[in-house]
This record gives sequence, structure tokens and C-alpha cells, in this order.
Amino acid sequence: MPKLKLIYLAGLLLLALSSGCGENDAAVKPRLVMFVGMDISGSFMKTREENFDDGMEFLSHYLYAHLNGLGGLDKPSVLFVSSIGGAKPEEPKTFFPIQTFDGKSVDEIHDKLVEIFPKEKPNDFTDFNAFFEQIALTVRNKNLVLRPISIVLVSDGIPDAKLKGKTDFRSLELKPLERLARNITVRVLYTDAVVGRSWQTKVRRSRVKIWTQDALVMTTWKDPKILQPEKTLEEQTKFFGWVQDNVDFGVRARRVD
Repeated sequence: MPKLKLIYLAGLLLLALSSGCGENDAAVKPRLVMFVGMDISGSFMKTREENFDDGMEFLSHYLYAHLNGLGGLDKPSVLFVSSIGGAKPEEPKTFFPIQTFDGKSVDEIHDKLVEIFPKEKPNDFTDFNAFFEQIALTVRNKNLVLRPISIVLVSDGIPDAKLKGKTDFRSLELKPLERLARNITVRVLYTDAVVGRSWQTKVRRSRVKIWTQDALVMTTWKDPKILQPEKTLEEQTKFFGWVQDNVDFGVRARRVD
């Protein structure tokens, strides 16, 4: 009899645990923190105007898909969108919060991006370091430390700092980001092969992961075989797969001294 009672109690315990897990799963909230930086320097906005325009259009689709959790893309709990460039070095920029874009259609998000980043007003500098510093400050002020963080940069990836006439990628400073989270990735889109390799091999880091994607690849996102015109965005499984493979790709940490 005691043995049967023990089995009965064990069954009740397992049932309670399984029920509790289901409730917790349903109550789980998104944890991803996403920062998006748009390069509005003249070197990207004007010199590479076609990439800037494509980046704005891609970003409107990308933000919509993430905000609505489409196609298995992570839905962010926190989102900030800002410019990377500045009128002068170390100039703080406005971080537009998730409410600026949430609940809007793709076209409405694009219109908002055009309003925030007008082509008529390019900035003089591409100040990545100031952008990273402001991200670190925001994460600490809003108590977002230890959450997974994705930093998406729509940029050619070329810093303004030069050393002996050459672009100095070692001037890029990721230290402010290093202690924010175990899982933090910087994704630099619209680079070229040389710049992308320089970000991955020359930018000093220990925990921060870096992923780059060439402009030649990025501009294929709206190929009719990927973004199929006869389907709604909610049905664009090939587009979501393309995003996961080429933008949201999970990379391994690599220490660079």
C-alpha cells in the first residue's frame, strides 16, 4: 500500500510539473534586444546611393518581419533605431524606440525611416564608436544587461579613422559592448569583400561576435524567386529563409587581439 501511494504521489508531482511548464512556456516573453544603425554619412548615403536606398527598403521589410515574429524570426522585446553618422565626432544621436515602428505596415515603416533619415541631410562622419558607446549606456540605463543583443548596421562599414593613409579598422572600439551580454552580435550589412574581411579579422574583441554581408549579396533579397510578388509578406517563407541564412546567421565568437 505505501508503495502504491508513493507511485500515486509521484504521478501527481509529474502532472503538476508538466502543467507548470506549459503555463511558463505560454508566458515566456521575447528577450532579444535589437539595435539598428543607419549610416547617413555622405560616403554611404550619396556615394553609394543605390545601396543606401536598397538598405532602407530592406530594413522596412526586416523590421516588420521581426516585430511580428514572422517565419521563425526572433521577435524583439526592445528595439532602437538610430543613425551611425554625426555632424561631429562623438555626437550622441536620437534612439527611436520600438513604439515608433510597432503596429505599422511595411510601407509605413519605410515612410518613417525616410522621415528619420532624409537623404537631403547627410552627415560628415561615420562614427561607429560613438554608436557603440551609446548602445552600452542605453543597455545599462534600461537594465537590459545579460539579454541577447543583436546590433544591425546598414553601412558600407568603412570607419573614418585612417592610419598612414589607410583605413584603420583597429580604431573600432568594441570594449563598451564586451560585458553587456554573453550573446551579442554586430551585423554589418552592405560591405564589400575587403571591408567585410577587415571587420572580421582586424576589429579587436573577445566576446562580441561579428557577421558581415556584402552589398552584392544584400541586394538579392528582393529577387522574385526570394521575395515572391504573388504572396503576402506573411507567406514569404523563402524570404525568411534568406534572412536567416544571410543576415541573422548565428556566428561563433572569435577573439581578435
